[in-house]
Amino acid sequence: MKGFLALATNLAAEAATETWRAPLALVFTYDEEVGTLGAKRLTESFPEAAALPRSAVIGEPTSLRVVRTHKGHFKLRVILHGVSAHSGYPHLGTNAIEPAGRVITALAALRRELEAETPLNRELFPEVPFVPLNVGTVHGGSAINVVPDRCVVEVGVRPLPGATSAELIERVDRAVRLAAGSFKPEIELLSDSPPLLLDEAAPIHRHLCALVSQAAGASVSFATDAGWLQSLGLDCAIFGPGSIEVAHKPNEHLPKDEFAAARGLLARTIETFCREEV
Repeated sequence: MKGFLALATNLAAEAATETWRAPLALVFTYDEEVGTLGAKRLTESFPEAAALPRSAVIGEPTSLRVVRTHKGHFKLRVILHGVSAHSGYPHLGTNAIEPAGRVITALAALRRELEAETPLNRELFPEVPFVPLNVGTVHGGSAINVVPDRCVVEVGVRPLPGATSAELIERVDRAVRLAAGSFKPEIELLSDSPPLLLDEAAPIHRHLCALVSQAAGASVSFATDAGWLQSLGLDCAIFGPGSIEVAHKPNEHLPKDEFAAARGLLARTIETFCREEV
């Protein structure tokens, strides 16, 4: 994504003295990895959404493949409270990890239930044609000889396009509360990144596919800022150099040849959508 930003920024600077038939804009957001928080904030606070261009390229590592759809991703934090005590006197405390174990078991059952369902637009995601649910982190206890008074379970769920998070959040909430029983867990929504589905007929989609000789737009199973930006009326295509397979790892990188090729492809896109007609 940083490579894409460098390309886009330099191309915009080089073209700053040109005459345009349509505007060119750079949109920068924050905390995309945390949960597309900046893009969400933009949709809530930007006063002149109508002034933005209608076509947008969202820079993500797609190996220069055009992507028109992705799943969403919402994250929940479940907090179980107990009472701390010396483990030699367990009757003086209440173990918070034990109900958390029941919650994790209930979430695993819900995961299997979701995997067996056939949601709308599942054909767009042949590798994972269902809603994934992942118990991502568990934190609890302070020492082996102390009854733990707190346990935190964090969960991520990825709805497909055409679905809203509300129903899935309700299903997670219900499963957690039934499993926790009298412990009455706190459930906090950390972030909610909507799914994306771009119309195949959108000009930016047709243009990019033709540019790279791609028959149809692809899908990815990670969320992007496009999920929020589409609510501003933007046609968002996901496109950029580098592979998601090397993301979030040591020595994260992108191939030089893709980086160079992306510059030319973006320059031609600016030419098509922005430059004054002769």
